Amino acid sequence: MAKIHSTALVDPAAQLDASVEVGPYSIIGPHVTIGAGTVVGPHVVIEGHTTIGADNKFFQFSSIGAAPQDKKWNGEATRLEIGDRNTIREFCTFNTGTVQDAGVTRLGNDNWISAYVHLAHDCQVGNNTIFSNNAQLAGHVEIGDWVIMSGFANVHQFCKIGAHAFVGMSTSLTQDVPPYVLLNGNPAQAHGVNIEGLKRRGFTREQINGIRSAYKLIYRSGLTLEEAKVALIAEEAATPAAAEQIRYMRTFLDTATRGIVR
Repeated sequence: MAKIHSTALVDPAAQLDASVEVGPYSIIGPHVTIGAGTVVGPHVVIEGHTTIGADNKFFQFSSIGAAPQDKKWNGEATRLEIGDRNTIREFCTFNTGTVQDAGVTRLGNDNWISAYVHLAHDCQVGNNTIFSNNAQLAGHVEIGDWVIMSGFANVHQFCKIGAHAFVGMSTSLTQDVPPYVLLNGNPAQAHGVNIEGLKRRGFTREQINGIRSAYKLIYRSGLTLEEAKVALIAEEAATPAAAEQIRYMRTFLDTATRGIVR
């Protein structure tokens, strides 16, 4: 049997692994599935069609799986999916998706989500991210692996942030952010490559130098974005040690839908 506090309200239809712990006064709805080793602290509400993986920890006063804050939502059975080994701190709000998109909001694995973070409907968050206090995502936002969102950073709906990007404190984003880029400000401005983060994650000197060269083509060469894309093809061929990273930057530019911070 799951370890459920006597004051918690867990719907009999909810599916909880036998090793799950549920703290005082928490509420878990009928369409919720929670995997092994997950700990739900006190005063947490988990509702909606929500699937949660293994070894997550939810701190007090979070609202998980509530209806999307979208006036078009009409009661459809959309979903929230949370992976494994995530830490979700106090007062977080994660909403389910909408039928106007994929119908599911996702949080991957090994993410550190600090207090008061909001993941709106249809957001897609990868793995190993860090969200500091009060980072806010509007609907349909995509966040790549290893992204760091500093405190009070906020992202406009439909924006995408590439892997390993670093978003500074109180940054306001209304356009896409290429991978590996460090940026800050309101409006946001790019300030170079997230070199320290790449070093910590084991990128080689050659890979980092290749990423820096690609960044300079995009941001400091005076080329138009289309010209920079062409130049990146040549840079990729000339830099085999960083070809994968440069290709990722180039393909991100091809798929950016709101333009990039530039």
